Parts: sequence; structure tokens; C-alpha cells
Amino acid sequence: MPRLAKRTEQVMPFYAVELFKQATALNAQGHDIISLGIGEPDFTAPPQVVETLNRASQAGLSGYTSPAGIAPLRAAIADYYKQHFGAEVDAERIIVTAGASGALLLAAMALINPGDEILMPDPSYPANQNFITGAGGVPRLIPCSPEQRFQLDAAAIREHWGPATRGVLIASPSNPTGTTIATEDLKALIAEVKERGGFIIMDEIYLGLYYDGVPQSALTLDDNIVIINSFSKYFHMTGWRLGWLIAPPHIVPTIERLAASLAICAPSLAQHAAITCFEPEVMRIYDNRRLSFKQRRDYLLPELERLGLHVPVKPDGAFYIYTDIRQHSQNSDEFSQRLLHEAGVAAVPGRDFGPAHSSYSLRFSYATGLDRLQEAVQRMEHFLGR
Repeated sequence: MPRLAKRTEQVMPFYAVELFKQATALNAQGHDIISLGIGEPDFTAPPQVVETLNRASQAGLSGYTSPAGIAPLRAAIADYYKQHFGAEVDAERIIVTAGASGALLLAAMALINPGDEILMPDPSYPANQNFITGAGGVPRLIPCSPEQRFQLDAAAIREHWGPATRGVLIASPSNPTGTTIATEDLKALIAEVKERGGFIIMDEIYLGLYYDGVPQSALTLDDNIVIINSFSKYFHMTGWRLGWLIAPPHIVPTIERLAASLAICAPSLAQHAAITCFEPEVMRIYDNRRLSFKQRRDYLLPELERLGLHVPVKPDGAFYIYTDIRQHSQNSDEFSQRLLHEAGVAAVPGRDFGPAHSSYSLRFSYATGLDRLQEAVQRMEHFLGR
């Protein structure tokens, strides 16, 4: 019988997936479960994108592409970053990947040596730790407070950077908190990491989902940051498995060689279809949907507060609200299970995102329709006896 590799013992579980399985099973049994758990938009790809996919299929464009992706899509992404996020990016620096997961895999394999320590905020997206571990690195979660917007800052870098530390992995906006890193704070963090010769991997998957202020890519502050992004969240193409990585020029050849070996290329039909995402008419659809997410946030945020589910930091991006449930419970696992089975509402317990706040935190996703959010609030109100 084959034995598992030792590194698999370090793989972090993903409790949101288990919650999704439970909710799916309950739905199959006839229970109406409102999922505020998995971060998957209820919107799907606009019809123009689907039509392009069909045309590409009919034209036989389903073969392998370059490991870096098709040139028109890389150019479209470069223009997108310039027009929307203020960053001048050479298309040759863009590698199209099999989702943001594929991008993070390539970044981790290219930058992390066995034993390298990578600093991350606690709370943060749990799967990110597994990419570091898979590359032989050591993820180190640094507890971050509401006063820090649950984000790493320059002071945390100074305090926690050690002999084995090689870089940081951060996200703005963040999953699970929906918080961004303020420009001046990010500048200071970048300076501290650069002074120590480290690297920064920045997850910008939710950069297009902003609600307060104008978004700015980290590339406008430093051109050597490695950027991860995706068509899953803002572009609502989760199952299409398409993302991208923006890398400094000197590591692009290495990234391409790794991409060719690990995946050959990103899904080709999805690549051809994704070019249509950036057409003005389609971008207007996406921006209207962004405003729908803002409407949902602006509804759900005060309602959760009214129910005693305190929100320590107002989220200004993504589609998550990270709550403090201590008014009702000190055990987020148990509370999440009761909420699911007694109220029919799925929300992710804090242990998915790190130990610092795990016992009393719950993440709610508002990636579902406003009518369902309203129904979920009514159910929680009854459940909590409000």
C-alpha cells in the first residue's frame, strides 16, 4: 500500500468545503439551506462571453496554447490593469493560469525553497498555506487585530521577520475580512520587506470588487511584486478555471517553464472566451453587478450588527463580512453547526482562517441574492430569539 508523503500531514483542512457538503446533503433531503458560506458569485458569465466560447469551440480552438497563454488575452489583461488599476504592465509579464490557484502554485514553486518561512496574516484564506507547504516552505500566521484591519503591516514585518523568513503572502481585499490595505500602510510594508531582501506575493483576486474609494494595484507602488488574480470572482467564471500571474521580468522564463511542466496551458476555450470580458459593453455588466454586491453589503452589514453579530472592521471589498459572535457564543464551530441545522443558514466558522480569532469568528458571504439575504436574516433573527 503506498504511503503518503510526510508533507501531507501539514495540509490544512478547508472547513468551508465540509460545510458546503453538509448544506448540499441537507438540500438533497428537502431542506432549504441558504448558503452564506462558499465564496462563489450567484452571477454567471455574461451571454457575450458564453457566445464567444461557443464560437471558439466551433472554430476548433480547443488545442494547447502557449504555456503563458494566448497573446490577445495577455494584452487585454495588461490594458485592464492600466485602465482600471493604474498599473503599467508589459503583457509579456503576464502568465495565464488554471485559476488563481494555478498562479499561486507557480509563484510558490518559483520563489520558495524548502524551509523558507513565509509570513501571512491571521486571518487569511486557508488554502494559501497549502501552496507554501507544497513548495516545501513554512507558512507562519501572524495574528492581526481589528486595529490593523486584520492585515499585516510594517510593524508586524519588523517584529516577526526572522532568519528563515523569505517573503510575505498578503491579499487586498482580503478573504475572509473583505478589508483592503491602505496605500500608505502598503507602502510602509513594502519598504520593510524590500529592506530585508524579501519578496511579496499579492493576492488581488477581489481588486475589482470595491465599494469605497478607487482601487489601486500594488504594482503602482512597486513593480517587483508578484500579483495573483482570477476570472472567478469579479468576472464570475468560477468553474472556467482561469486566472493570471504578473511577475517581474527576470522570473518570467522560469515561470513559463514551470507552467509548461505542471499544466501545459490554461483551458484554451476559456482563454478565447475571456477576451470578451474586457469589451466595454461586458464591462458595464460587470460594474452593474459590482454595485449589486455593494447593495447586498450595505443591507447585510447593519442587519448583522442588529442581531448581535458584531463586525469589527467594515469590509470595503470582496463579498465577505467577518463577524465577532461573542455576544452569542465562544464556540464558532458549534454555532455554525447550529445555525446550519436549526436555521438553515450556512456560514463558515473562524477556524478556517487561522487560530487567532477562530473560536469567536464567523464569515458570512453575500455572494447570493438580496432576497435570500433577507430570508437568511429573518431565520437568524428567529434562531437568536431577537
